[in-house]
Amino acid sequence: MNIDELRVFRHLARSLHFGRTSQACNITPSGLTRTIQRLEGELGRQLLIRDRRSVSLTPAGVIFRDYAEEAILHWSRLQASLAGDNTLTGELSLYCSVTAILGILPDIISRFRRTHPEILIHLQTGDAAMAIGRLQNGEADIAIAALPEQLPEQVEFVEIARTPLIFISPSRFPETVIRSGPDIDWRKTPVILAERGLSRQRADRWFRDKGIQPAIYSQVAGNEAIIAMVGMGCGVGIVPLLVLDKSPLQDQVDILEAEPSLEPFRVGACTLARNRRNPVVQSFWQILETEIPAQGERTAGAADASGGHV
Repeated sequence: MNIDELRVFRHLARSLHFGRTSQACNITPSGLTRTIQRLEGELGRQLLIRDRRSVSLTPAGVIFRDYAEEAILHWSRLQASLAGDNTLTGELSLYCSVTAILGILPDIISRFRRTHPEILIHLQTGDAAMAIGRLQNGEADIAIAALPEQLPEQVEFVEIARTPLIFISPSRFPETVIRSGPDIDWRKTPVILAERGLSRQRADRWFRDKGIQPAIYSQVAGNEAIIAMVGMGCGVGIVPLLVLDKSPLQDQVDILEAEPSLEPFRVGACTLARNRRNPVVQSFWQILETEIPAQGERTAGAADASGGHV
């Protein structure tokens, strides 16, 4: 076995999903199956139980997963020790939303690349609500995400920015917002919500606290999709201001003033505590903690140009 096979097995042992591991590790499904069979042949033990619905580790698989974790960590440390010129080498996997790439990561990655030019960065993008899950199943070393209301055990978080969570309405389709006097009639005004994640939790709580049963038009994955649907007149949405600031569709929506305001997002980098033993992850973390200036709470003048009260 070699270090690449150990990395593939570690990912599969965390994700327990052949399709995701195949895609994340850039290996064909048949190649992934052969890799696992080869490892099982060398060890003389079955590592995984696989049926049509699920994948699970055998007792031997659990032991080998822990071995793979330690072996990969020691390999990273060995590479760092053998670099006589103190050049750090290795790989770093980051998961984030498109908005994070545009608004948060450029300065951070630029500083990291200048400090450690030999490190290969793998950047994955997707729904921010999936960031913690991707981190926990090993598909990323570090994820950029909003701090959840309850941080999972063994997950560490460093704050980079804060951003308000805001209501938006379509600027070209004002008739989408149905009012009863000065207030919005939520029984008739269509609402577009995230299908999961922190913004959905806070939206549900906001409506519940006001005793409102909203007319949910659609539940979608990703804030960018919410902005697009609002811009097309499908309904009123809830998104972080940071996302709207970076959206090419921001001129198609107006900001609605919410009373009371929704609780803002704390946005930052997350990693598992055990990942901090990896010299590459630790170096990135040190830049986050000591070299990146506090970006402060995100505000926008557009928030003052509100289209009305909620």
